[in-house]
Amino acid sequence: MSRHKGVLYNDNVFVPDLPQGSVMYILKNVLFLTGIERSSFMSGSSFGSIFRITTWGESHGPGIGVVIDGCPAGIPVSESDIQSFLDRRKPGQSKYTTKRNESDSVEILSGVFEGKTTGTPISLVVRNQDQRSRDYGNIAALFRPGHADYPFTEKYGFRDYRGGGRSSGRETIGRVAGGAVASLLLKELGIRVQAYTKAVGPYSIPEEDYHMSEITENALYMPNNAAASKAGVYISSLMAECDSCGGVVECIAEGLPAGLGEPVFDKLDALLAHAVMSIGAVKGVEIGDGFASSLSTGSQNNDPFFSEKGAVLKKTNHAGGTLGGMSDGSRLILRAAIKPTSSIARAQHTVDVNHENAEIKVLGRHDPVIVPRAVVVVESMTALTLADLLLRNMSSRLDNIKKVYS
Repeated sequence: MSRHKGVLYNDNVFVPDLPQGSVMYILKNVLFLTGIERSSFMSGSSFGSIFRITTWGESHGPGIGVVIDGCPAGIPVSESDIQSFLDRRKPGQSKYTTKRNESDSVEILSGVFEGKTTGTPISLVVRNQDQRSRDYGNIAALFRPGHADYPFTEKYGFRDYRGGGRSSGRETIGRVAGGAVASLLLKELGIRVQAYTKAVGPYSIPEEDYHMSEITENALYMPNNAAASKAGVYISSLMAECDSCGGVVECIAEGLPAGLGEPVFDKLDALLAHAVMSIGAVKGVEIGDGFASSLSTGSQNNDPFFSEKGAVLKKTNHAGGTLGGMSDGSRLILRAAIKPTSSIARAQHTVDVNHENAEIKVLGRHDPVIVPRAVVVVESMTALTLADLLLRNMSSRLDNIKKVYS
């Protein structure tokens, strides 16, 4: 313990006393009281303000999990509810996914009693079963192109080279489990979130060709079986060349009230971008027309309002369901650009831990395309963002507070 006067936060972070009335003193106390300072010392493994998740675990450790805090009591939930989400991201679903044999079976350790949430932290765990750390022995001293190996080593001084450790795609298990619970809360409020594969490589589906019932009928989760078939041939050709591809995941949310999101830094758009961009393979996010809106004009891009039976509606939805950083009551539309799988079994140039030039082949079991398994991850992060904002929005008006406490 430091001999200097101060405060010990989180049992291990010492913050010295500052002169009362000073700018830093005021800032320190504001940040601490709001919870921002308390979370700023963590390594970025938590997300959300009220409905908050903290994920933990590594690809080749004993297990991976999540702790959900701030979930209201009384929501019906079972392991099967959560498992249905995890089954959509688990490996081995088709020839287009890694052959790692994991059941990804979830266990509820706390926060649920007699089939309902108790309002206390919900702890969920998935135990790893099919780690093959030997597959990574030949690259322990090499930095894999496209992976976090180099910056991770520079940041922490060493890394868990077995499958990427904390930066592995298996980290998303915790996100998906948390998103499953968030989706149950949204369901209680009549809100539905659905994601699907819009594009794989050059094979993109225009909206007029969507057949939503076909999403679960093909291995790529595309809303068009014919397009999925063509995309599958493309992926197979890349697999034969020891290569990979990326694509686009689209996510929609329906039933949202108007007014979710804050008008400045915590805009709905901004928080969704934060949530989805935090997924390892995502390289870009757009809302509504996104980048295409830069080519439009004001008269074309604006969504005209009209009234019908007392409800305010829009004739178009170029904005994608947000205005001024807040939901406008129309369908929310989000897209995420997913990069090609970085782990490929062809020779690539790299450097080793001594910064000497080298060549690498990444062997083992890897997805030739991440997009199908990323679909439910994007959906889950969207659900988590919306659940948190719904709870935050309850205190935005005095009449809302009176409804609860009067």
